[in-house]
Amino acid sequence: MDQIAERVQAIRDRIDAACAAAGRPAGSVELLPVSKTRPASSVLAAYAVGCRRFGENKAQEAHAKAIELAGTPGLEWVMIGHLQSNKAKLVAEFASEFQGLDSLPLAAELDRRLLASGRRLDVLIQVNSSGEDSKFGLPPSEVAQFASALEPFVALRVRGLMTLALPSPDAAQVAACFERVLDVQRDLRHAPVPGQTYDELSMGMSGDFELAIAHGATVVRIGTAIFGIRSPVH
Repeated sequence: MDQIAERVQAIRDRIDAACAAAGRPAGSVELLPVSKTRPASSVLAAYAVGCRRFGENKAQEAHAKAIELAGTPGLEWVMIGHLQSNKAKLVAEFASEFQGLDSLPLAAELDRRLLASGRRLDVLIQVNSSGEDSKFGLPPSEVAQFASALEPFVALRVRGLMTLALPSPDAAQVAACFERVLDVQRDLRHAPVPGQTYDELSMGMSGDFELAIAHGATVVRIGTAIFGIRSPVH
């Protein structure tokens, strides 16, 4: 577990260096460790060196970890990516944030479940910035209209945008994805949607987070570079 602590520090150092290179203040980018498929012991190893929010993408797995680690001071869970409506009940019970909203029916179901339990949920709208058919998220041209349609869902607090860039060794192609999200953010800041903010940009993972920081990311989602390569799932 000392290895996880060392990796967390190495990523923090790289985030600080990327911020400095981009002329951004230290501390302006959050490290979100992505602990999917990892045991609670790995979460606690990162927790021990100051990580408090952890990303998951399977609702049942995350819910089980939330129960196992209930009572750990300050520990929060962030759901990332596509979520089926039938998992909304679970997410409404334990998550503090959902990075991946791209459906009005899902928004309505989350809102209903949250209101029933007296909770609220921060959400980031997922943007399909690469245009890949295999990826979830909204096309950039549809995000503003979608954001406006979220206004009636009072239990959802829209905080910003999330994207997965094109998985490419071509930095220019990856950067273009981040630029598209920045364009969407600029448009949203001029859209009259009361009570919503769009300050958060969750973009960048283990292979491209420094480039994402150069393009304004406020949250980077790091899994492999902290927890190692995941074992194949059979």
